[in-house]
Amino acid sequence: MDAGRVVLVHDWLTGMRGGEKCLEPACRRWPGARLLTLLHRRGSVSPVVERQRVRASPLNRLPGVDRYYRYLLPLMPLAAGWRVADADLVLSFSHCVAKSAVPPPGAPHVCYCFTPMRYAWHMRDAYFRAAGPLGRLKAKAVDVLLGRLRAWDRRTADRVTHFVAISRTVRDRIRECYGRDAEVIYPPVDTDFYTPTGERREDFYLVVSALAPYKRFDLAVEACRRLGRRLVVIGSGQDAAKLRAAAGPGVTFLGWQPDEVIRDHLRRAKALLFPGEEDFGIVPLEAQACGCPVVALGRGGALETVRPLGDGPEPTGVFFAEQTVDAVAEAVERFERDADRFDPRAARRQAVRFRKDRFEAELFGYLDRVTGTPAGRRAA
Repeated sequence: MDAGRVVLVHDWLTGMRGGEKCLEPACRRWPGARLLTLLHRRGSVSPVVERQRVRASPLNRLPGVDRYYRYLLPLMPLAAGWRVADADLVLSFSHCVAKSAVPPPGAPHVCYCFTPMRYAWHMRDAYFRAAGPLGRLKAKAVDVLLGRLRAWDRRTADRVTHFVAISRTVRDRIRECYGRDAEVIYPPVDTDFYTPTGERREDFYLVVSALAPYKRFDLAVEACRRLGRRLVVIGSGQDAAKLRAAAGPGVTFLGWQPDEVIRDHLRRAKALLFPGEEDFGIVPLEAQACGCPVVALGRGGALETVRPLGDGPEPTGVFFAEQTVDAVAEAVERFERDADRFDPRAARRQAVRFRKDRFEAELFGYLDRVTGTPAGRRAA
């Protein structure tokens, strides 16, 4: 299919995170295709994505908007009024508003769904905590806003002809929120870049992620402080100051770091700590690709990517059941008691199942079937 006949849609382009790594292969397959988005901070994504014909919404004209765009959530449905006039395929990558794009009559709109709006449906308290009299008023206003967002989100799901979910967890959410079924195609993991070196593991635990409230890294920080374990935190975000204030002397904050630094730490860390409930979670697989075990909450995407201790041969991690400091601390101690049962080669084998070429073959094979691309052209 010619790039001029494909329209790509992404929520916002402000950094090269998991969602952008899913978008990148589509940009590589259709170079120069139109790419619709709410916001675009130039230079924030890979050259492959930057080369597309990016068209940002009016929100992008606000000065410094990439620093505060999350507070513009009430305006996003209005700004995302994309009506595609001429295309054979609309492909959206959505966790917020991208799936609301309206395709031309008769053209398929395939949504690669990271999750239905998690702040509106499943994680309200993690995003909108409120306390005191003013907090109660704020909570009422938030309830009204989120009710309208849910109604809009459910209504615009009808603009999607085919849903693809990043995990079985997200497929279940799509059924719950939209009453629709979905194909499951797991996101890509760069197992060519994230590789083990065979170095001896060092005596520190690791956290790697945006420091958002719902990721619950406060549990990892407090558990390591209580146990007297060293912890390295790589990432930045709205919870950074709070986490620093709560940390003990054994916690080191490195802020945002390039992929090479992250890989170096994954190769050396005793284990990755992953206390949040994720839609999928690429970081635990990047860790396993480097031979690094994972101590994770036993919910969400981790159930599909980590082989837990006690659940068959070749474990690659340890699960805990509740998001409490006690549960994280107990899981760390259990991991340490059974550390000799974790083979870095098994972790690597688990990660390779999610490699990039597998993602591209599954996604593009599915799109070819949806668009009716002949077998000969698929092979080409």
